Amino acid sequence: MSYQIVTDSSCDLPLDMIDAMGVRMVPLYVTFDGENYQKEKYALDIREFYERLMADKKLFPKSSLPSVQDYADVFTEYAKEGKDIICICITTKFSGSYNSACNAATIVKEEYPNVKIEVVDSIVNTVLQGILVKEVVRMRDNGLSFEDTLSNIARIKTTGRIIFTVGGVDYLKKGGRIGKVLISAVAVIGIKPLIILKEGEIFPGGITRNRKKSLQMVIDATKKYFTDSGENPADYEFCIGYGYDLKEAEEFKENFLKADGEFLKINDIDIYQIGAAIGVHTGPLPLGIGLIKRYDA
Repeated sequence: MSYQIVTDSSCDLPLDMIDAMGVRMVPLYVTFDGENYQKEKYALDIREFYERLMADKKLFPKSSLPSVQDYADVFTEYAKEGKDIICICITTKFSGSYNSACNAATIVKEEYPNVKIEVVDSIVNTVLQGILVKEVVRMRDNGLSFEDTLSNIARIKTTGRIIFTVGGVDYLKKGGRIGKVLISAVAVIGIKPLIILKEGEIFPGGITRNRKKSLQMVIDATKKYFTDSGENPADYEFCIGYGYDLKEAEEFKENFLKADGEFLKINDIDIYQIGAAIGVHTGPLPLGIGLIKRYDA
């Protein structure tokens, strides 16, 4: 019997796509006032979230992990059917979602000891987690066993990268997501950062003075990753992640394909909106590239 794929809402794939792939999503929570928490993507509309950030520059919402009970309810539903479960969670460097899922798995396996429940720290997040989930769906649909799927996840998740920029570092600073030295430089000089997420953490990749140049740095850095690593870009899946401004994302896609498309051996690239659970850390204007190696490359 095929296993059930579960993920948290950090994966930032559209709900209709999640449903069509037969994946179950457990939402993270977002609050604007520190008291009232809303389920991301279900109770809190992502467009409304970004519009509120754009309207109030002093608004700094927070996110919260799914509860143990949230996961236990979902796991129990499939355990009753005798279905094994692979649960893919946002990097533990950003959230305790993984720990909630592990505790829930322990509880549910006590009642259903014959059901295998494996919780995976994806060491990625947002749209990169999304394309990892899509790879796991391909594994399932191609008939890979539970164990082979887990082995492939462990192998490819370390190849994941997000190369991106943001409108400013205030949100990263509030969430403690970027080094103090770069924060000080940005505050004084007014520069824009290039940021790279790898193996669950974010690192500064460069600085420039305006948005246009920072987006060009994303394009250049994506190509540089492959020229430096010697990896074959044809072995990778790519996507674009954006926050508030879809028009800017579409223009970026056009520029990216014009500059890197031939080198990367791609003529199109999907665009996904970054969700609120990640948007609380990036602010309303994140934009960049996610990439990860295909499991069968």
